[in-house]
Amino acid sequence: MRISKLIYPSTHILMKRNIFIKLSVFTIILIVIIIIVKISGLGDYLDKDRLQIWIKGFGIWGPLVYILIYSITPSLFVPGLPVTMAAGLAFGPVYGTIYAIIGATIGASIAFLVARYFARGFVEDLLKGRFKTIDEEVGKRGWVFVAITRLIPLFPFNLLNYAFGLTKIKFSHYVIASFFCMLPATAAYVMFSSSIFDILKGKISRELIIGIILITVVSVIPVLYKKRRETHMPTYRHKGR
Repeated sequence: MRISKLIYPSTHILMKRNIFIKLSVFTIILIVIIIIVKISGLGDYLDKDRLQIWIKGFGIWGPLVYILIYSITPSLFVPGLPVTMAAGLAFGPVYGTIYAIIGATIGASIAFLVARYFARGFVEDLLKGRFKTIDEEVGKRGWVFVAITRLIPLFPFNLLNYAFGLTKIKFSHYVIASFFCMLPATAAYVMFSSSIFDILKGKISRELIIGIILITVVSVIPVLYKKRRETHMPTYRHKGR
């Protein structure tokens, strides 16, 4: 069975269509919000620097509380994107990325350890028979398979955290691969979210441009990955049907 079929059965065209739809909806929502802010005058009250100064007033507790919240969200199957983007608003692009990737890595590690030592039966029920294929892929590719699933954002992040805990992969390999391969998407969304206040005020900042570029790159990775597999592994694809 192909990795792509294991995680998402969509075709190359369907993936491109889904990415286009998501980006279009996101753009429309953003434009509507900007118009509302402009008409209502709310932009005068949106100040990124003021917010970050207020958060800095909490000292070390601000980052610690954020990291704690992020650490428990994967285990609860809470979507990580809103939490990731909150880091950009609260801490800026640099520190936001640092705190977000730390929280995401800790959260992924907690789910992994829970599955490995405490909840094997529960996780196997969640996977509904897909564990055998995941286990085989990890056996063949090891940390590379973890890296692939982290780099391609269409994979079900929270469920895979638990699934990897049932495999034989070393915990250290899992953590290192997760950390470095979650970093690109984390940096992209934090960079973009750090410019949201500027967007709402009608300003185009450097962070916005960089964030859009990074998000675009991250979004096309699934398409490029699937296209490469279809081009270079036709025999394997045929046997996997």
